[in-house]
Amino acid sequence: MSSSREAAVLAAGAVIWRTSPAGVEVLLVERTKHRDLTVPKGKLDPGETLPECAVREMNEETGLAVRLGAPLRTIQYALPDGRRKVVRYWHAEASAAAIAASDFSPNGEVKAVHWLTVDEAKVSCTYQEDVLLLESFEAMIKAGEQHTVALVALRHGKAADPYRWEGPDSTRELTDRGKTQAKQIAGGLAAFGVTRVQASTAKRCLQTVAPLAKRLGAEVHSSKHLSQDSFTGDDDGIGRKVAKALEKQRSTVFCSHAPVIPAIVASIAEQTDAQIDQELRFSAHLSTAEFSVFHVTVGAHPRLVAFETHAPPEH
Repeated sequence: MSSSREAAVLAAGAVIWRTSPAGVEVLLVERTKHRDLTVPKGKLDPGETLPECAVREMNEETGLAVRLGAPLRTIQYALPDGRRKVVRYWHAEASAAAIAASDFSPNGEVKAVHWLTVDEAKVSCTYQEDVLLLESFEAMIKAGEQHTVALVALRHGKAADPYRWEGPDSTRELTDRGKTQAKQIAGGLAAFGVTRVQASTAKRCLQTVAPLAKRLGAEVHSSKHLSQDSFTGDDDGIGRKVAKALEKQRSTVFCSHAPVIPAIVASIAEQTDAQIDQELRFSAHLSTAEFSVFHVTVGAHPRLVAFETHAPPEH
């Protein structure tokens, strides 16, 4: 089998939804060439993360600017040339402002967009895979888990060798690779509707979130509580930061170091009544510029409903 057949085609999409007098409605696209009715999706571009791809494709196909909610199914199927296509999906609420600002018009790719109730969409969509996807979203609605904020644990990008660095460890800078990683992940982080950026006082952490902050037009809030130099293993400063993000219902990035990130994840788990199992522990063991996104319900009793980990495209 040739290598071209072995390589999977990666894509991303989203169940876009809104609340209307009819209840929850989802958006299906009627594609021009394929003559089908389906959940919108599109192929990964070089240099993109999958979350960034999903947000870009939703905007290109539907005219809607959305933020991603919790992940849904990942669907795989065979293409005519024998390659596998792997599509990762999230759900994404379309705000009234986003709908009003949509500039969609029929084009060579998408003939029309249709808002349908979930039941209508399940009987109208062309593919059984989409039905399964809509059923996953429907289960999330029934569980009251569709409204979430994202808490993101991010490890800084590749930094200079600590054994060759002259000066305090906190002044170590990103390498060229690390700077590239920081740019590559900015779109993926922004895809989850992040509005607040927090980072360790270490220069390598501040450099890692700089492209994200620029993209968002946001201030970077540096904190010794996220610093490796100040971390003692029992510092409740991290817990207070997580608690404030949950109280304010504000999607937040916490950029820190390998020894500190498990404490961030443990604090998120503790404050959302999540069981700390092997999978959750694994989400805290990040390579440089990797990030784990924790989707937490809003309200008086926040619950962790899903989490996922992403890496720069070069990994």
